[in-house]
Amino acid sequence: MIGIFDSGIGGLTVVKAITERIPGYDIIYFGDTARTPYGNKSPETVIEYAVQDTTFLLNNGAKIIVMACNTASSVAFDIIEKRFDAPVFEVITPAAELALESSRKMAIGVIGTRATVKSGIYEKKIKALNPGARIYSVACPLLVPLVEEGWIDRPETAMIVKKYLHPLKVRQIDTLILGCTHYPLLKHVIQRKIGKRINIIDSSTGVAGKVEKFLKERPDIDSLLSKNGKTRIFVSDVTDQFAKTARVTLKQNVLLEHVKI
Repeated sequence: MIGIFDSGIGGLTVVKAITERIPGYDIIYFGDTARTPYGNKSPETVIEYAVQDTTFLLNNGAKIIVMACNTASSVAFDIIEKRFDAPVFEVITPAAELALESSRKMAIGVIGTRATVKSGIYEKKIKALNPGARIYSVACPLLVPLVEEGWIDRPETAMIVKKYLHPLKVRQIDTLILGCTHYPLLKHVIQRKIGKRINIIDSSTGVAGKVEKFLKERPDIDSLLSKNGKTRIFVSDVTDQFAKTARVTLKQNVLLEHVKI
């Protein structure tokens, strides 16, 4: 199975991207809804959570791990990769690469949680690939709770998105990285507020491409993965809103399995 974890519901955008890109693979997903969001936690706490999440997925049959959480990817990836004997993927590098391919002026905006923005990980990744690129980052701490609450199309959410994006519009960026896997659920709002000419980079599609490429190049790993087209969704706290948003995101009925980590 392909194991995927996130702080909450946002990682289901990665589940969706992977099932569309490489259909048929069994997936096990863990959403840490009892402890979401990760973005306002200390790096030490996020690392602890990421280790627990990864351990759960591997103990339940995952053969590869996708860290669908940008916050966890930004502060815990190196530790997870070293500690566990399984291929591990993060969502930041693929998004950085896609942004550089997309940007014409090398003026790239990033929105993410406080922890992701504070880490400076997108700046480091992009600058390593293209030192001449200009990167402008804005923390958007209210967006994850709004998505988890299901306030996708509320006018209040649109107002908050507009407020967050204003500094990036002033910088005249031409590409915007959604530096949190919750944010694609607000993509229509973000596109409307940032402007239709701005290229929006969704990290979920980027990591799906990385997983596809890896499995083509590593048939030894690919052969370990079950391919019955089944997706199991585990959460640390069951909520009606999670179930509703999951159905909309995956476009199918879902069974949420409650587990304590």
